[in-house]
Order: sequence, then structure tokens, then C-alpha cells
Amino acid sequence: MALSKSTTFLAHLKTLTNPRCIRHHPPPPFITFRFLSFATPEEAAAERRRRKRRLRIEPPLSSLHRNQQQQSSPSPSPPKPIQNPNAPKLPETVAALSGKRLNLHNHILTLVRKNDLEEAALYTRHSVYSNCRPTIFTVNAVLTAQLRQSKYSDLLSLHRFITQASIAPNVVTYNLIIQTYLDCQKPDTALENYKLLIEEAPFNPSPTTYRILIRGLVNNGRIEKALELKEEMFVKGFPADPVVYSYLMSGCIKNGDSDGVLGLFEELREKLGGVVVTDGVVYGSLMKGYFMKGMEKEAMEWYNVAVGETEGLNSGVKMSAIAYNTVLDALCKNGKYDEALRLFDRMMNEHRPPRRMVVNLGSFNVMVDGYCGEGRFEEAIEVFRKMGEYRCIPDTLSFNNLIDQLCKNGMLVEAEKIYGEMGEKGVNPDEYTYGVLMDTCFNENRIDDGAAYFKKMIDSGLRPNLEVYNRVVDELVKVGKVDEAKSFFDTMVKKLKMDDASYKFMMKTLSDVGRLDDILKIVDEMLDEDGVVFSEDLQEFVRGELRKEGREEDLTKLMEEKERQKAEAKAKEAEEQEKAKKGATRATISSLELFGNKVAGNETPNNATDAVEASSGAEPQLIKEENDEEATVVESTPADANLEDEALNGVETEARNDGATERVTA
Repeated sequence: MALSKSTTFLAHLKTLTNPRCIRHHPPPPFITFRFLSFATPEEAAAERRRRKRRLRIEPPLSSLHRNQQQQSSPSPSPPKPIQNPNAPKLPETVAALSGKRLNLHNHILTLVRKNDLEEAALYTRHSVYSNCRPTIFTVNAVLTAQLRQSKYSDLLSLHRFITQASIAPNVVTYNLIIQTYLDCQKPDTALENYKLLIEEAPFNPSPTTYRILIRGLVNNGRIEKALELKEEMFVKGFPADPVVYSYLMSGCIKNGDSDGVLGLFEELREKLGGVVVTDGVVYGSLMKGYFMKGMEKEAMEWYNVAVGETEGLNSGVKMSAIAYNTVLDALCKNGKYDEALRLFDRMMNEHRPPRRMVVNLGSFNVMVDGYCGEGRFEEAIEVFRKMGEYRCIPDTLSFNNLIDQLCKNGMLVEAEKIYGEMGEKGVNPDEYTYGVLMDTCFNENRIDDGAAYFKKMIDSGLRPNLEVYNRVVDELVKVGKVDEAKSFFDTMVKKLKMDDASYKFMMKTLSDVGRLDDILKIVDEMLDEDGVVFSEDLQEFVRGELRKEGREEDLTKLMEEKERQKAEAKAKEAEEQEKAKKGATRATISSLELFGNKVAGNETPNNATDAVEASSGAEPQLIKEENDEEATVVESTPADANLEDEALNGVETEARNDGATERVTA
């Protein structure tokens, strides 16, 4: 057995040692036979390069599998950076004005075009609480319309509301607020808003911001601060703006500083590289500066450079409608009426809207002033009525300008005809319109007509100031119309804050005609008003008037009676508060009785007294003292809570409908 196995093993060894029986298998594809070492470093480097080329052509299976897994599983998004909660909120971009918000924007614009600004502002407020909040562009559209119609209080109220509602403003919003305060003659407040824009807003001011600020400061007599802002523009990298320089030059003209005008023009030329200024907006002020210095020849030379009447002098100066108006004004105010008329005719011939706009409302206003300055009032009226032919609609200021010129020159009948045309053109008169007509009627001894204009002013919803009221009352008293004067006093005392002089004038008038009871009635109404102070000086004046008729004690009795009535009113109010406290206590007992009757078992108190005694351990939860006053805390039932919620909701809904609530939203 052992021998046979060994024989077989030897035969197998012979087979293995036979070279013809050895099978040579080719190496597998893409697998190379690697020796443990190489003869030289160059061979090793060559082998490494060969293997790298092979891997680049056909990467290993493990690498392919890993890439497939990475493609199948999405890569995690990078974490969002943590935002600073105190950082200013960025305003929305124009891309936000789409979908429902765009429909809302168009609807509010429709209300603005219909001149229904109250509804537009109210709709904007209500939209804040809806699922379609208005964009800042929609808010700016309403603010711009309110500014155009000088509704400053409504504008500031809406701006305060959108600020509380966390609607981020943009640079246009800041410009509108700055313009509002400048129009209201509050330049310091406008500068505070500009400082707020610089320090806290996440954007920079625009060139329009500086134009608005500098123009407003010049109009408010702050030319020094306007010059400082001009230098600040250069620090912030803004180029020299001819419009800004035109505002500054006009401010120097108001102050009579002709050298300042010429200096600013030379500075502008230097900033622009020493060439001719191509924006014609500065040439009107430059001509006025030369006229102020008596240099008429130089002024007309620059006039030729600006408008190019002399061949070869026009160096590419671009004249807009505003630029032409400044040149027209310079000519009219310095006796160059023939040149002004030729320039105005040229402007009307070149006016080809909408491609070229050369004439605007200001052009006609300048020419009306020029004709009136020459005493040519018929031609002034004719030019005024031509505005419609050139698509220029006169506004209240244009009507007031012509009416004032006519009234100052004794042409009240013509002024009243122009006033009658205001309604035909859809222009509403303002306080200045009625005041000019009223004063002219008084000067021409038409007292009734003047009083009628004052009454129209009140009926139209306008609010005349105290000076206008004093004029009309004084004129009525002079002609013995005490009843009419007293009627206006009764109407305006509720709308105006009368001073002691106004009260004394009316009381003196009533005393002169023996109407002392009316004086006591006025005092009675003064004592009833919380915001009116019956001063010691006024008391002595009333006593002096009553002393003439021996009725000095009537004032003392009236004042004592008012004090007694006020004391009774306070006592009655305290009694009502006490009754309310007792009612709250009874409600507590009733609620405890109801609670006791509903609980089953012998442990439950059966009457209100036991219930109160049983709840004595919880007394600190029911009764507590605050500021040394007992206040009963009643545990309201769910039904009472529901009623209270419904009442609050009803009040809130009513307040929203009235537009009287402004809530802060996070």
C-alpha cells in the first residue's frame, strides 16, 4: 500500500518536471508583472510613469464605484452664515415686484391717478396685514403723490407706519422724507435724516440726494451748509454736478454775492477740465451775476454762448427747458424784453413733444411775470391762456402768480375771471388764492365780497391762519357788522388756537355794543375747554369790561359755578368707580356660588359665605394690593373670556376699518 502510493507520487513529479506539460497562462489584462526591485532608479521612474498613464486612461474599479456613489448621493449644502440681528435690513429689489404684489402695485397706482390719495394710503396700510405685503416701490409711489400735493402730515404718518411695519426703505424713500422736511422749512430735521442715511443705511446717497439737500438748504437760507455738502460730494467720489452749482449760484444771487456766482462758475469749469460747460442750466445764474456787477456786455456774450444766436459761439451747450427758463428770467429781470421775446418765440418753435421738450409750465410763468413787469397785462393773460396749446396745464401756483399780479395793479375784475377759470381746469384754490382776493376786496371797500371769499375758504376745508382771521374780523367790525364777525369767531375758535389778543378784540367789540352776556358765554366755553387757559391778564380785562356796567361779580360767580361743577363731576366719577368695584366683588361671589353648586360631594360649600371662607387659603390669588388701592382679581369663566376676546376683536376690526390703528410687526 505504501509502495503504490510512493510510485504514484514519483510519477506525478515526473509529469510536473516535464517542460512540455507546463502551461504558460498569459497575464491578465491591465495587470503588470512587478518585480520587487529595479536595476536603476530610471527604470523605477519609468514604471511609475507608465502606471500613472494607465490609471489616467482606465481608472481602477474602486475609484469608479466611489464616483458613482458621490453622484447618487447629493452633496450637503454649505451652512448659511449667521446674520447679525442688529444689521440694517436691505431694501427689496425690483424683482420683488411681481405676481400678486405687482397687481397690488398697479391697483394703488390707479387710485393715485384718480387723485384718491386717502384711499391709496389706506389700502397700502391694510395690505401690510394681508398675505400680500406692498413693496417699498408701492409705498414710494404713494409718498411721491402726497408730496406732490403738499400733504406733508399724511406723508409722514404713512412713512412712520411702514417703518414700524419693518418695510425697509431705499434711497428714494430717504429722498422723499428729506424733501418733505425741507419744504416744511425744517432744514435741521432734513439734515438729521441725511445723517441717518449716511450712518445706518446699507447703501450710499445718490446724486439726487445732494441735489435735493442743496436746493432745499439754499431756499431756506443755509448757503454755507450747502457749500459744505458740495465739498462732501467730492470726498465721496461724486463728479462735479452743474445742477448743484446752479442751485448754489442762485443762492449767491439771493444774497447779492455776485463774486460768489462768478467764483462758482470758474470752479465748475476747472473741475470739468477748463472747457465750456455743456449743461446750460448754469448760464442764467451766470448772466444774473454779470448783470449785478454792471457788466452787461459780458452777460450778453455768455447769453450768445448759451443759446447760440451769434454764429460760431455755440460750443455744444445743451439747453433744456429749465436752462432756457433761467436765461429767460435773467433777460426779463434786467430789461432785455426784446431778447426775451425772441428767445421765447424760438423756444415755442423748437418745442416738439415728446421728442424735444423746450417749453414747460415755468416758461409761461416767467413770461407772465415779464409781461406784468412791463405793464402789458392783456398780453400776460393771453400767454397764460396759451399753456394748453403746448400741453402745459397751469397749477395753483401759476394761477396765484397771475392773480397776485393783477390784484396788485388794481385789476380785481380780471383777477376774478382768472379765479373762475380755476374750476374749469380742475385746479383747486388754496389759502393764498382766497387771501389775495379777500384783501383786494377789502382795499376796494367790497367788505361783503371779502367776507364771502373767507367763507368759501372755510367751506372748502382749508384752514386760514390766525392773521387772515384777524383781518376779516377787523374789517367787519370797522363797518359795524358785529354779528358776522361774531359768527366767524364762533366758527374759528374751534379750529384755531386763539391768543389773548384775539379774545380781547372780540370781547371789546361785544362790550362796545352792550353784549356782556355774550362775553360771559365766551368765558364759559373757555372754562369748559381743557386746552384753553383763562389767563390772569384776560381775567382782569373781562372784569374791567364788566365793571363798566356794574357786573363784575358775574365773572366771580361764573368761575365759582364752574369749580363746583368740576368738583361734582369728580365726585360722580369716583362714585361710579366705587360702584364698579362693588359690582366686581358681587361677580366674584356669584362665580364662586356657581362653582360651588356645580361641584358634587359633601366637601363642597353650599353657600357663598362658605365658599368665600373655603377660599380664604387662596386669598392672595384673588385679592392683591397695588399702590395702596384694593383691586379685586376675578377668575373669569371661559364664556367670559370668549366674550372679552370677541369685544377686543370687534374694536380692533373697527379701528382697522377707520385707518386709526398702527401696529408694530416683527
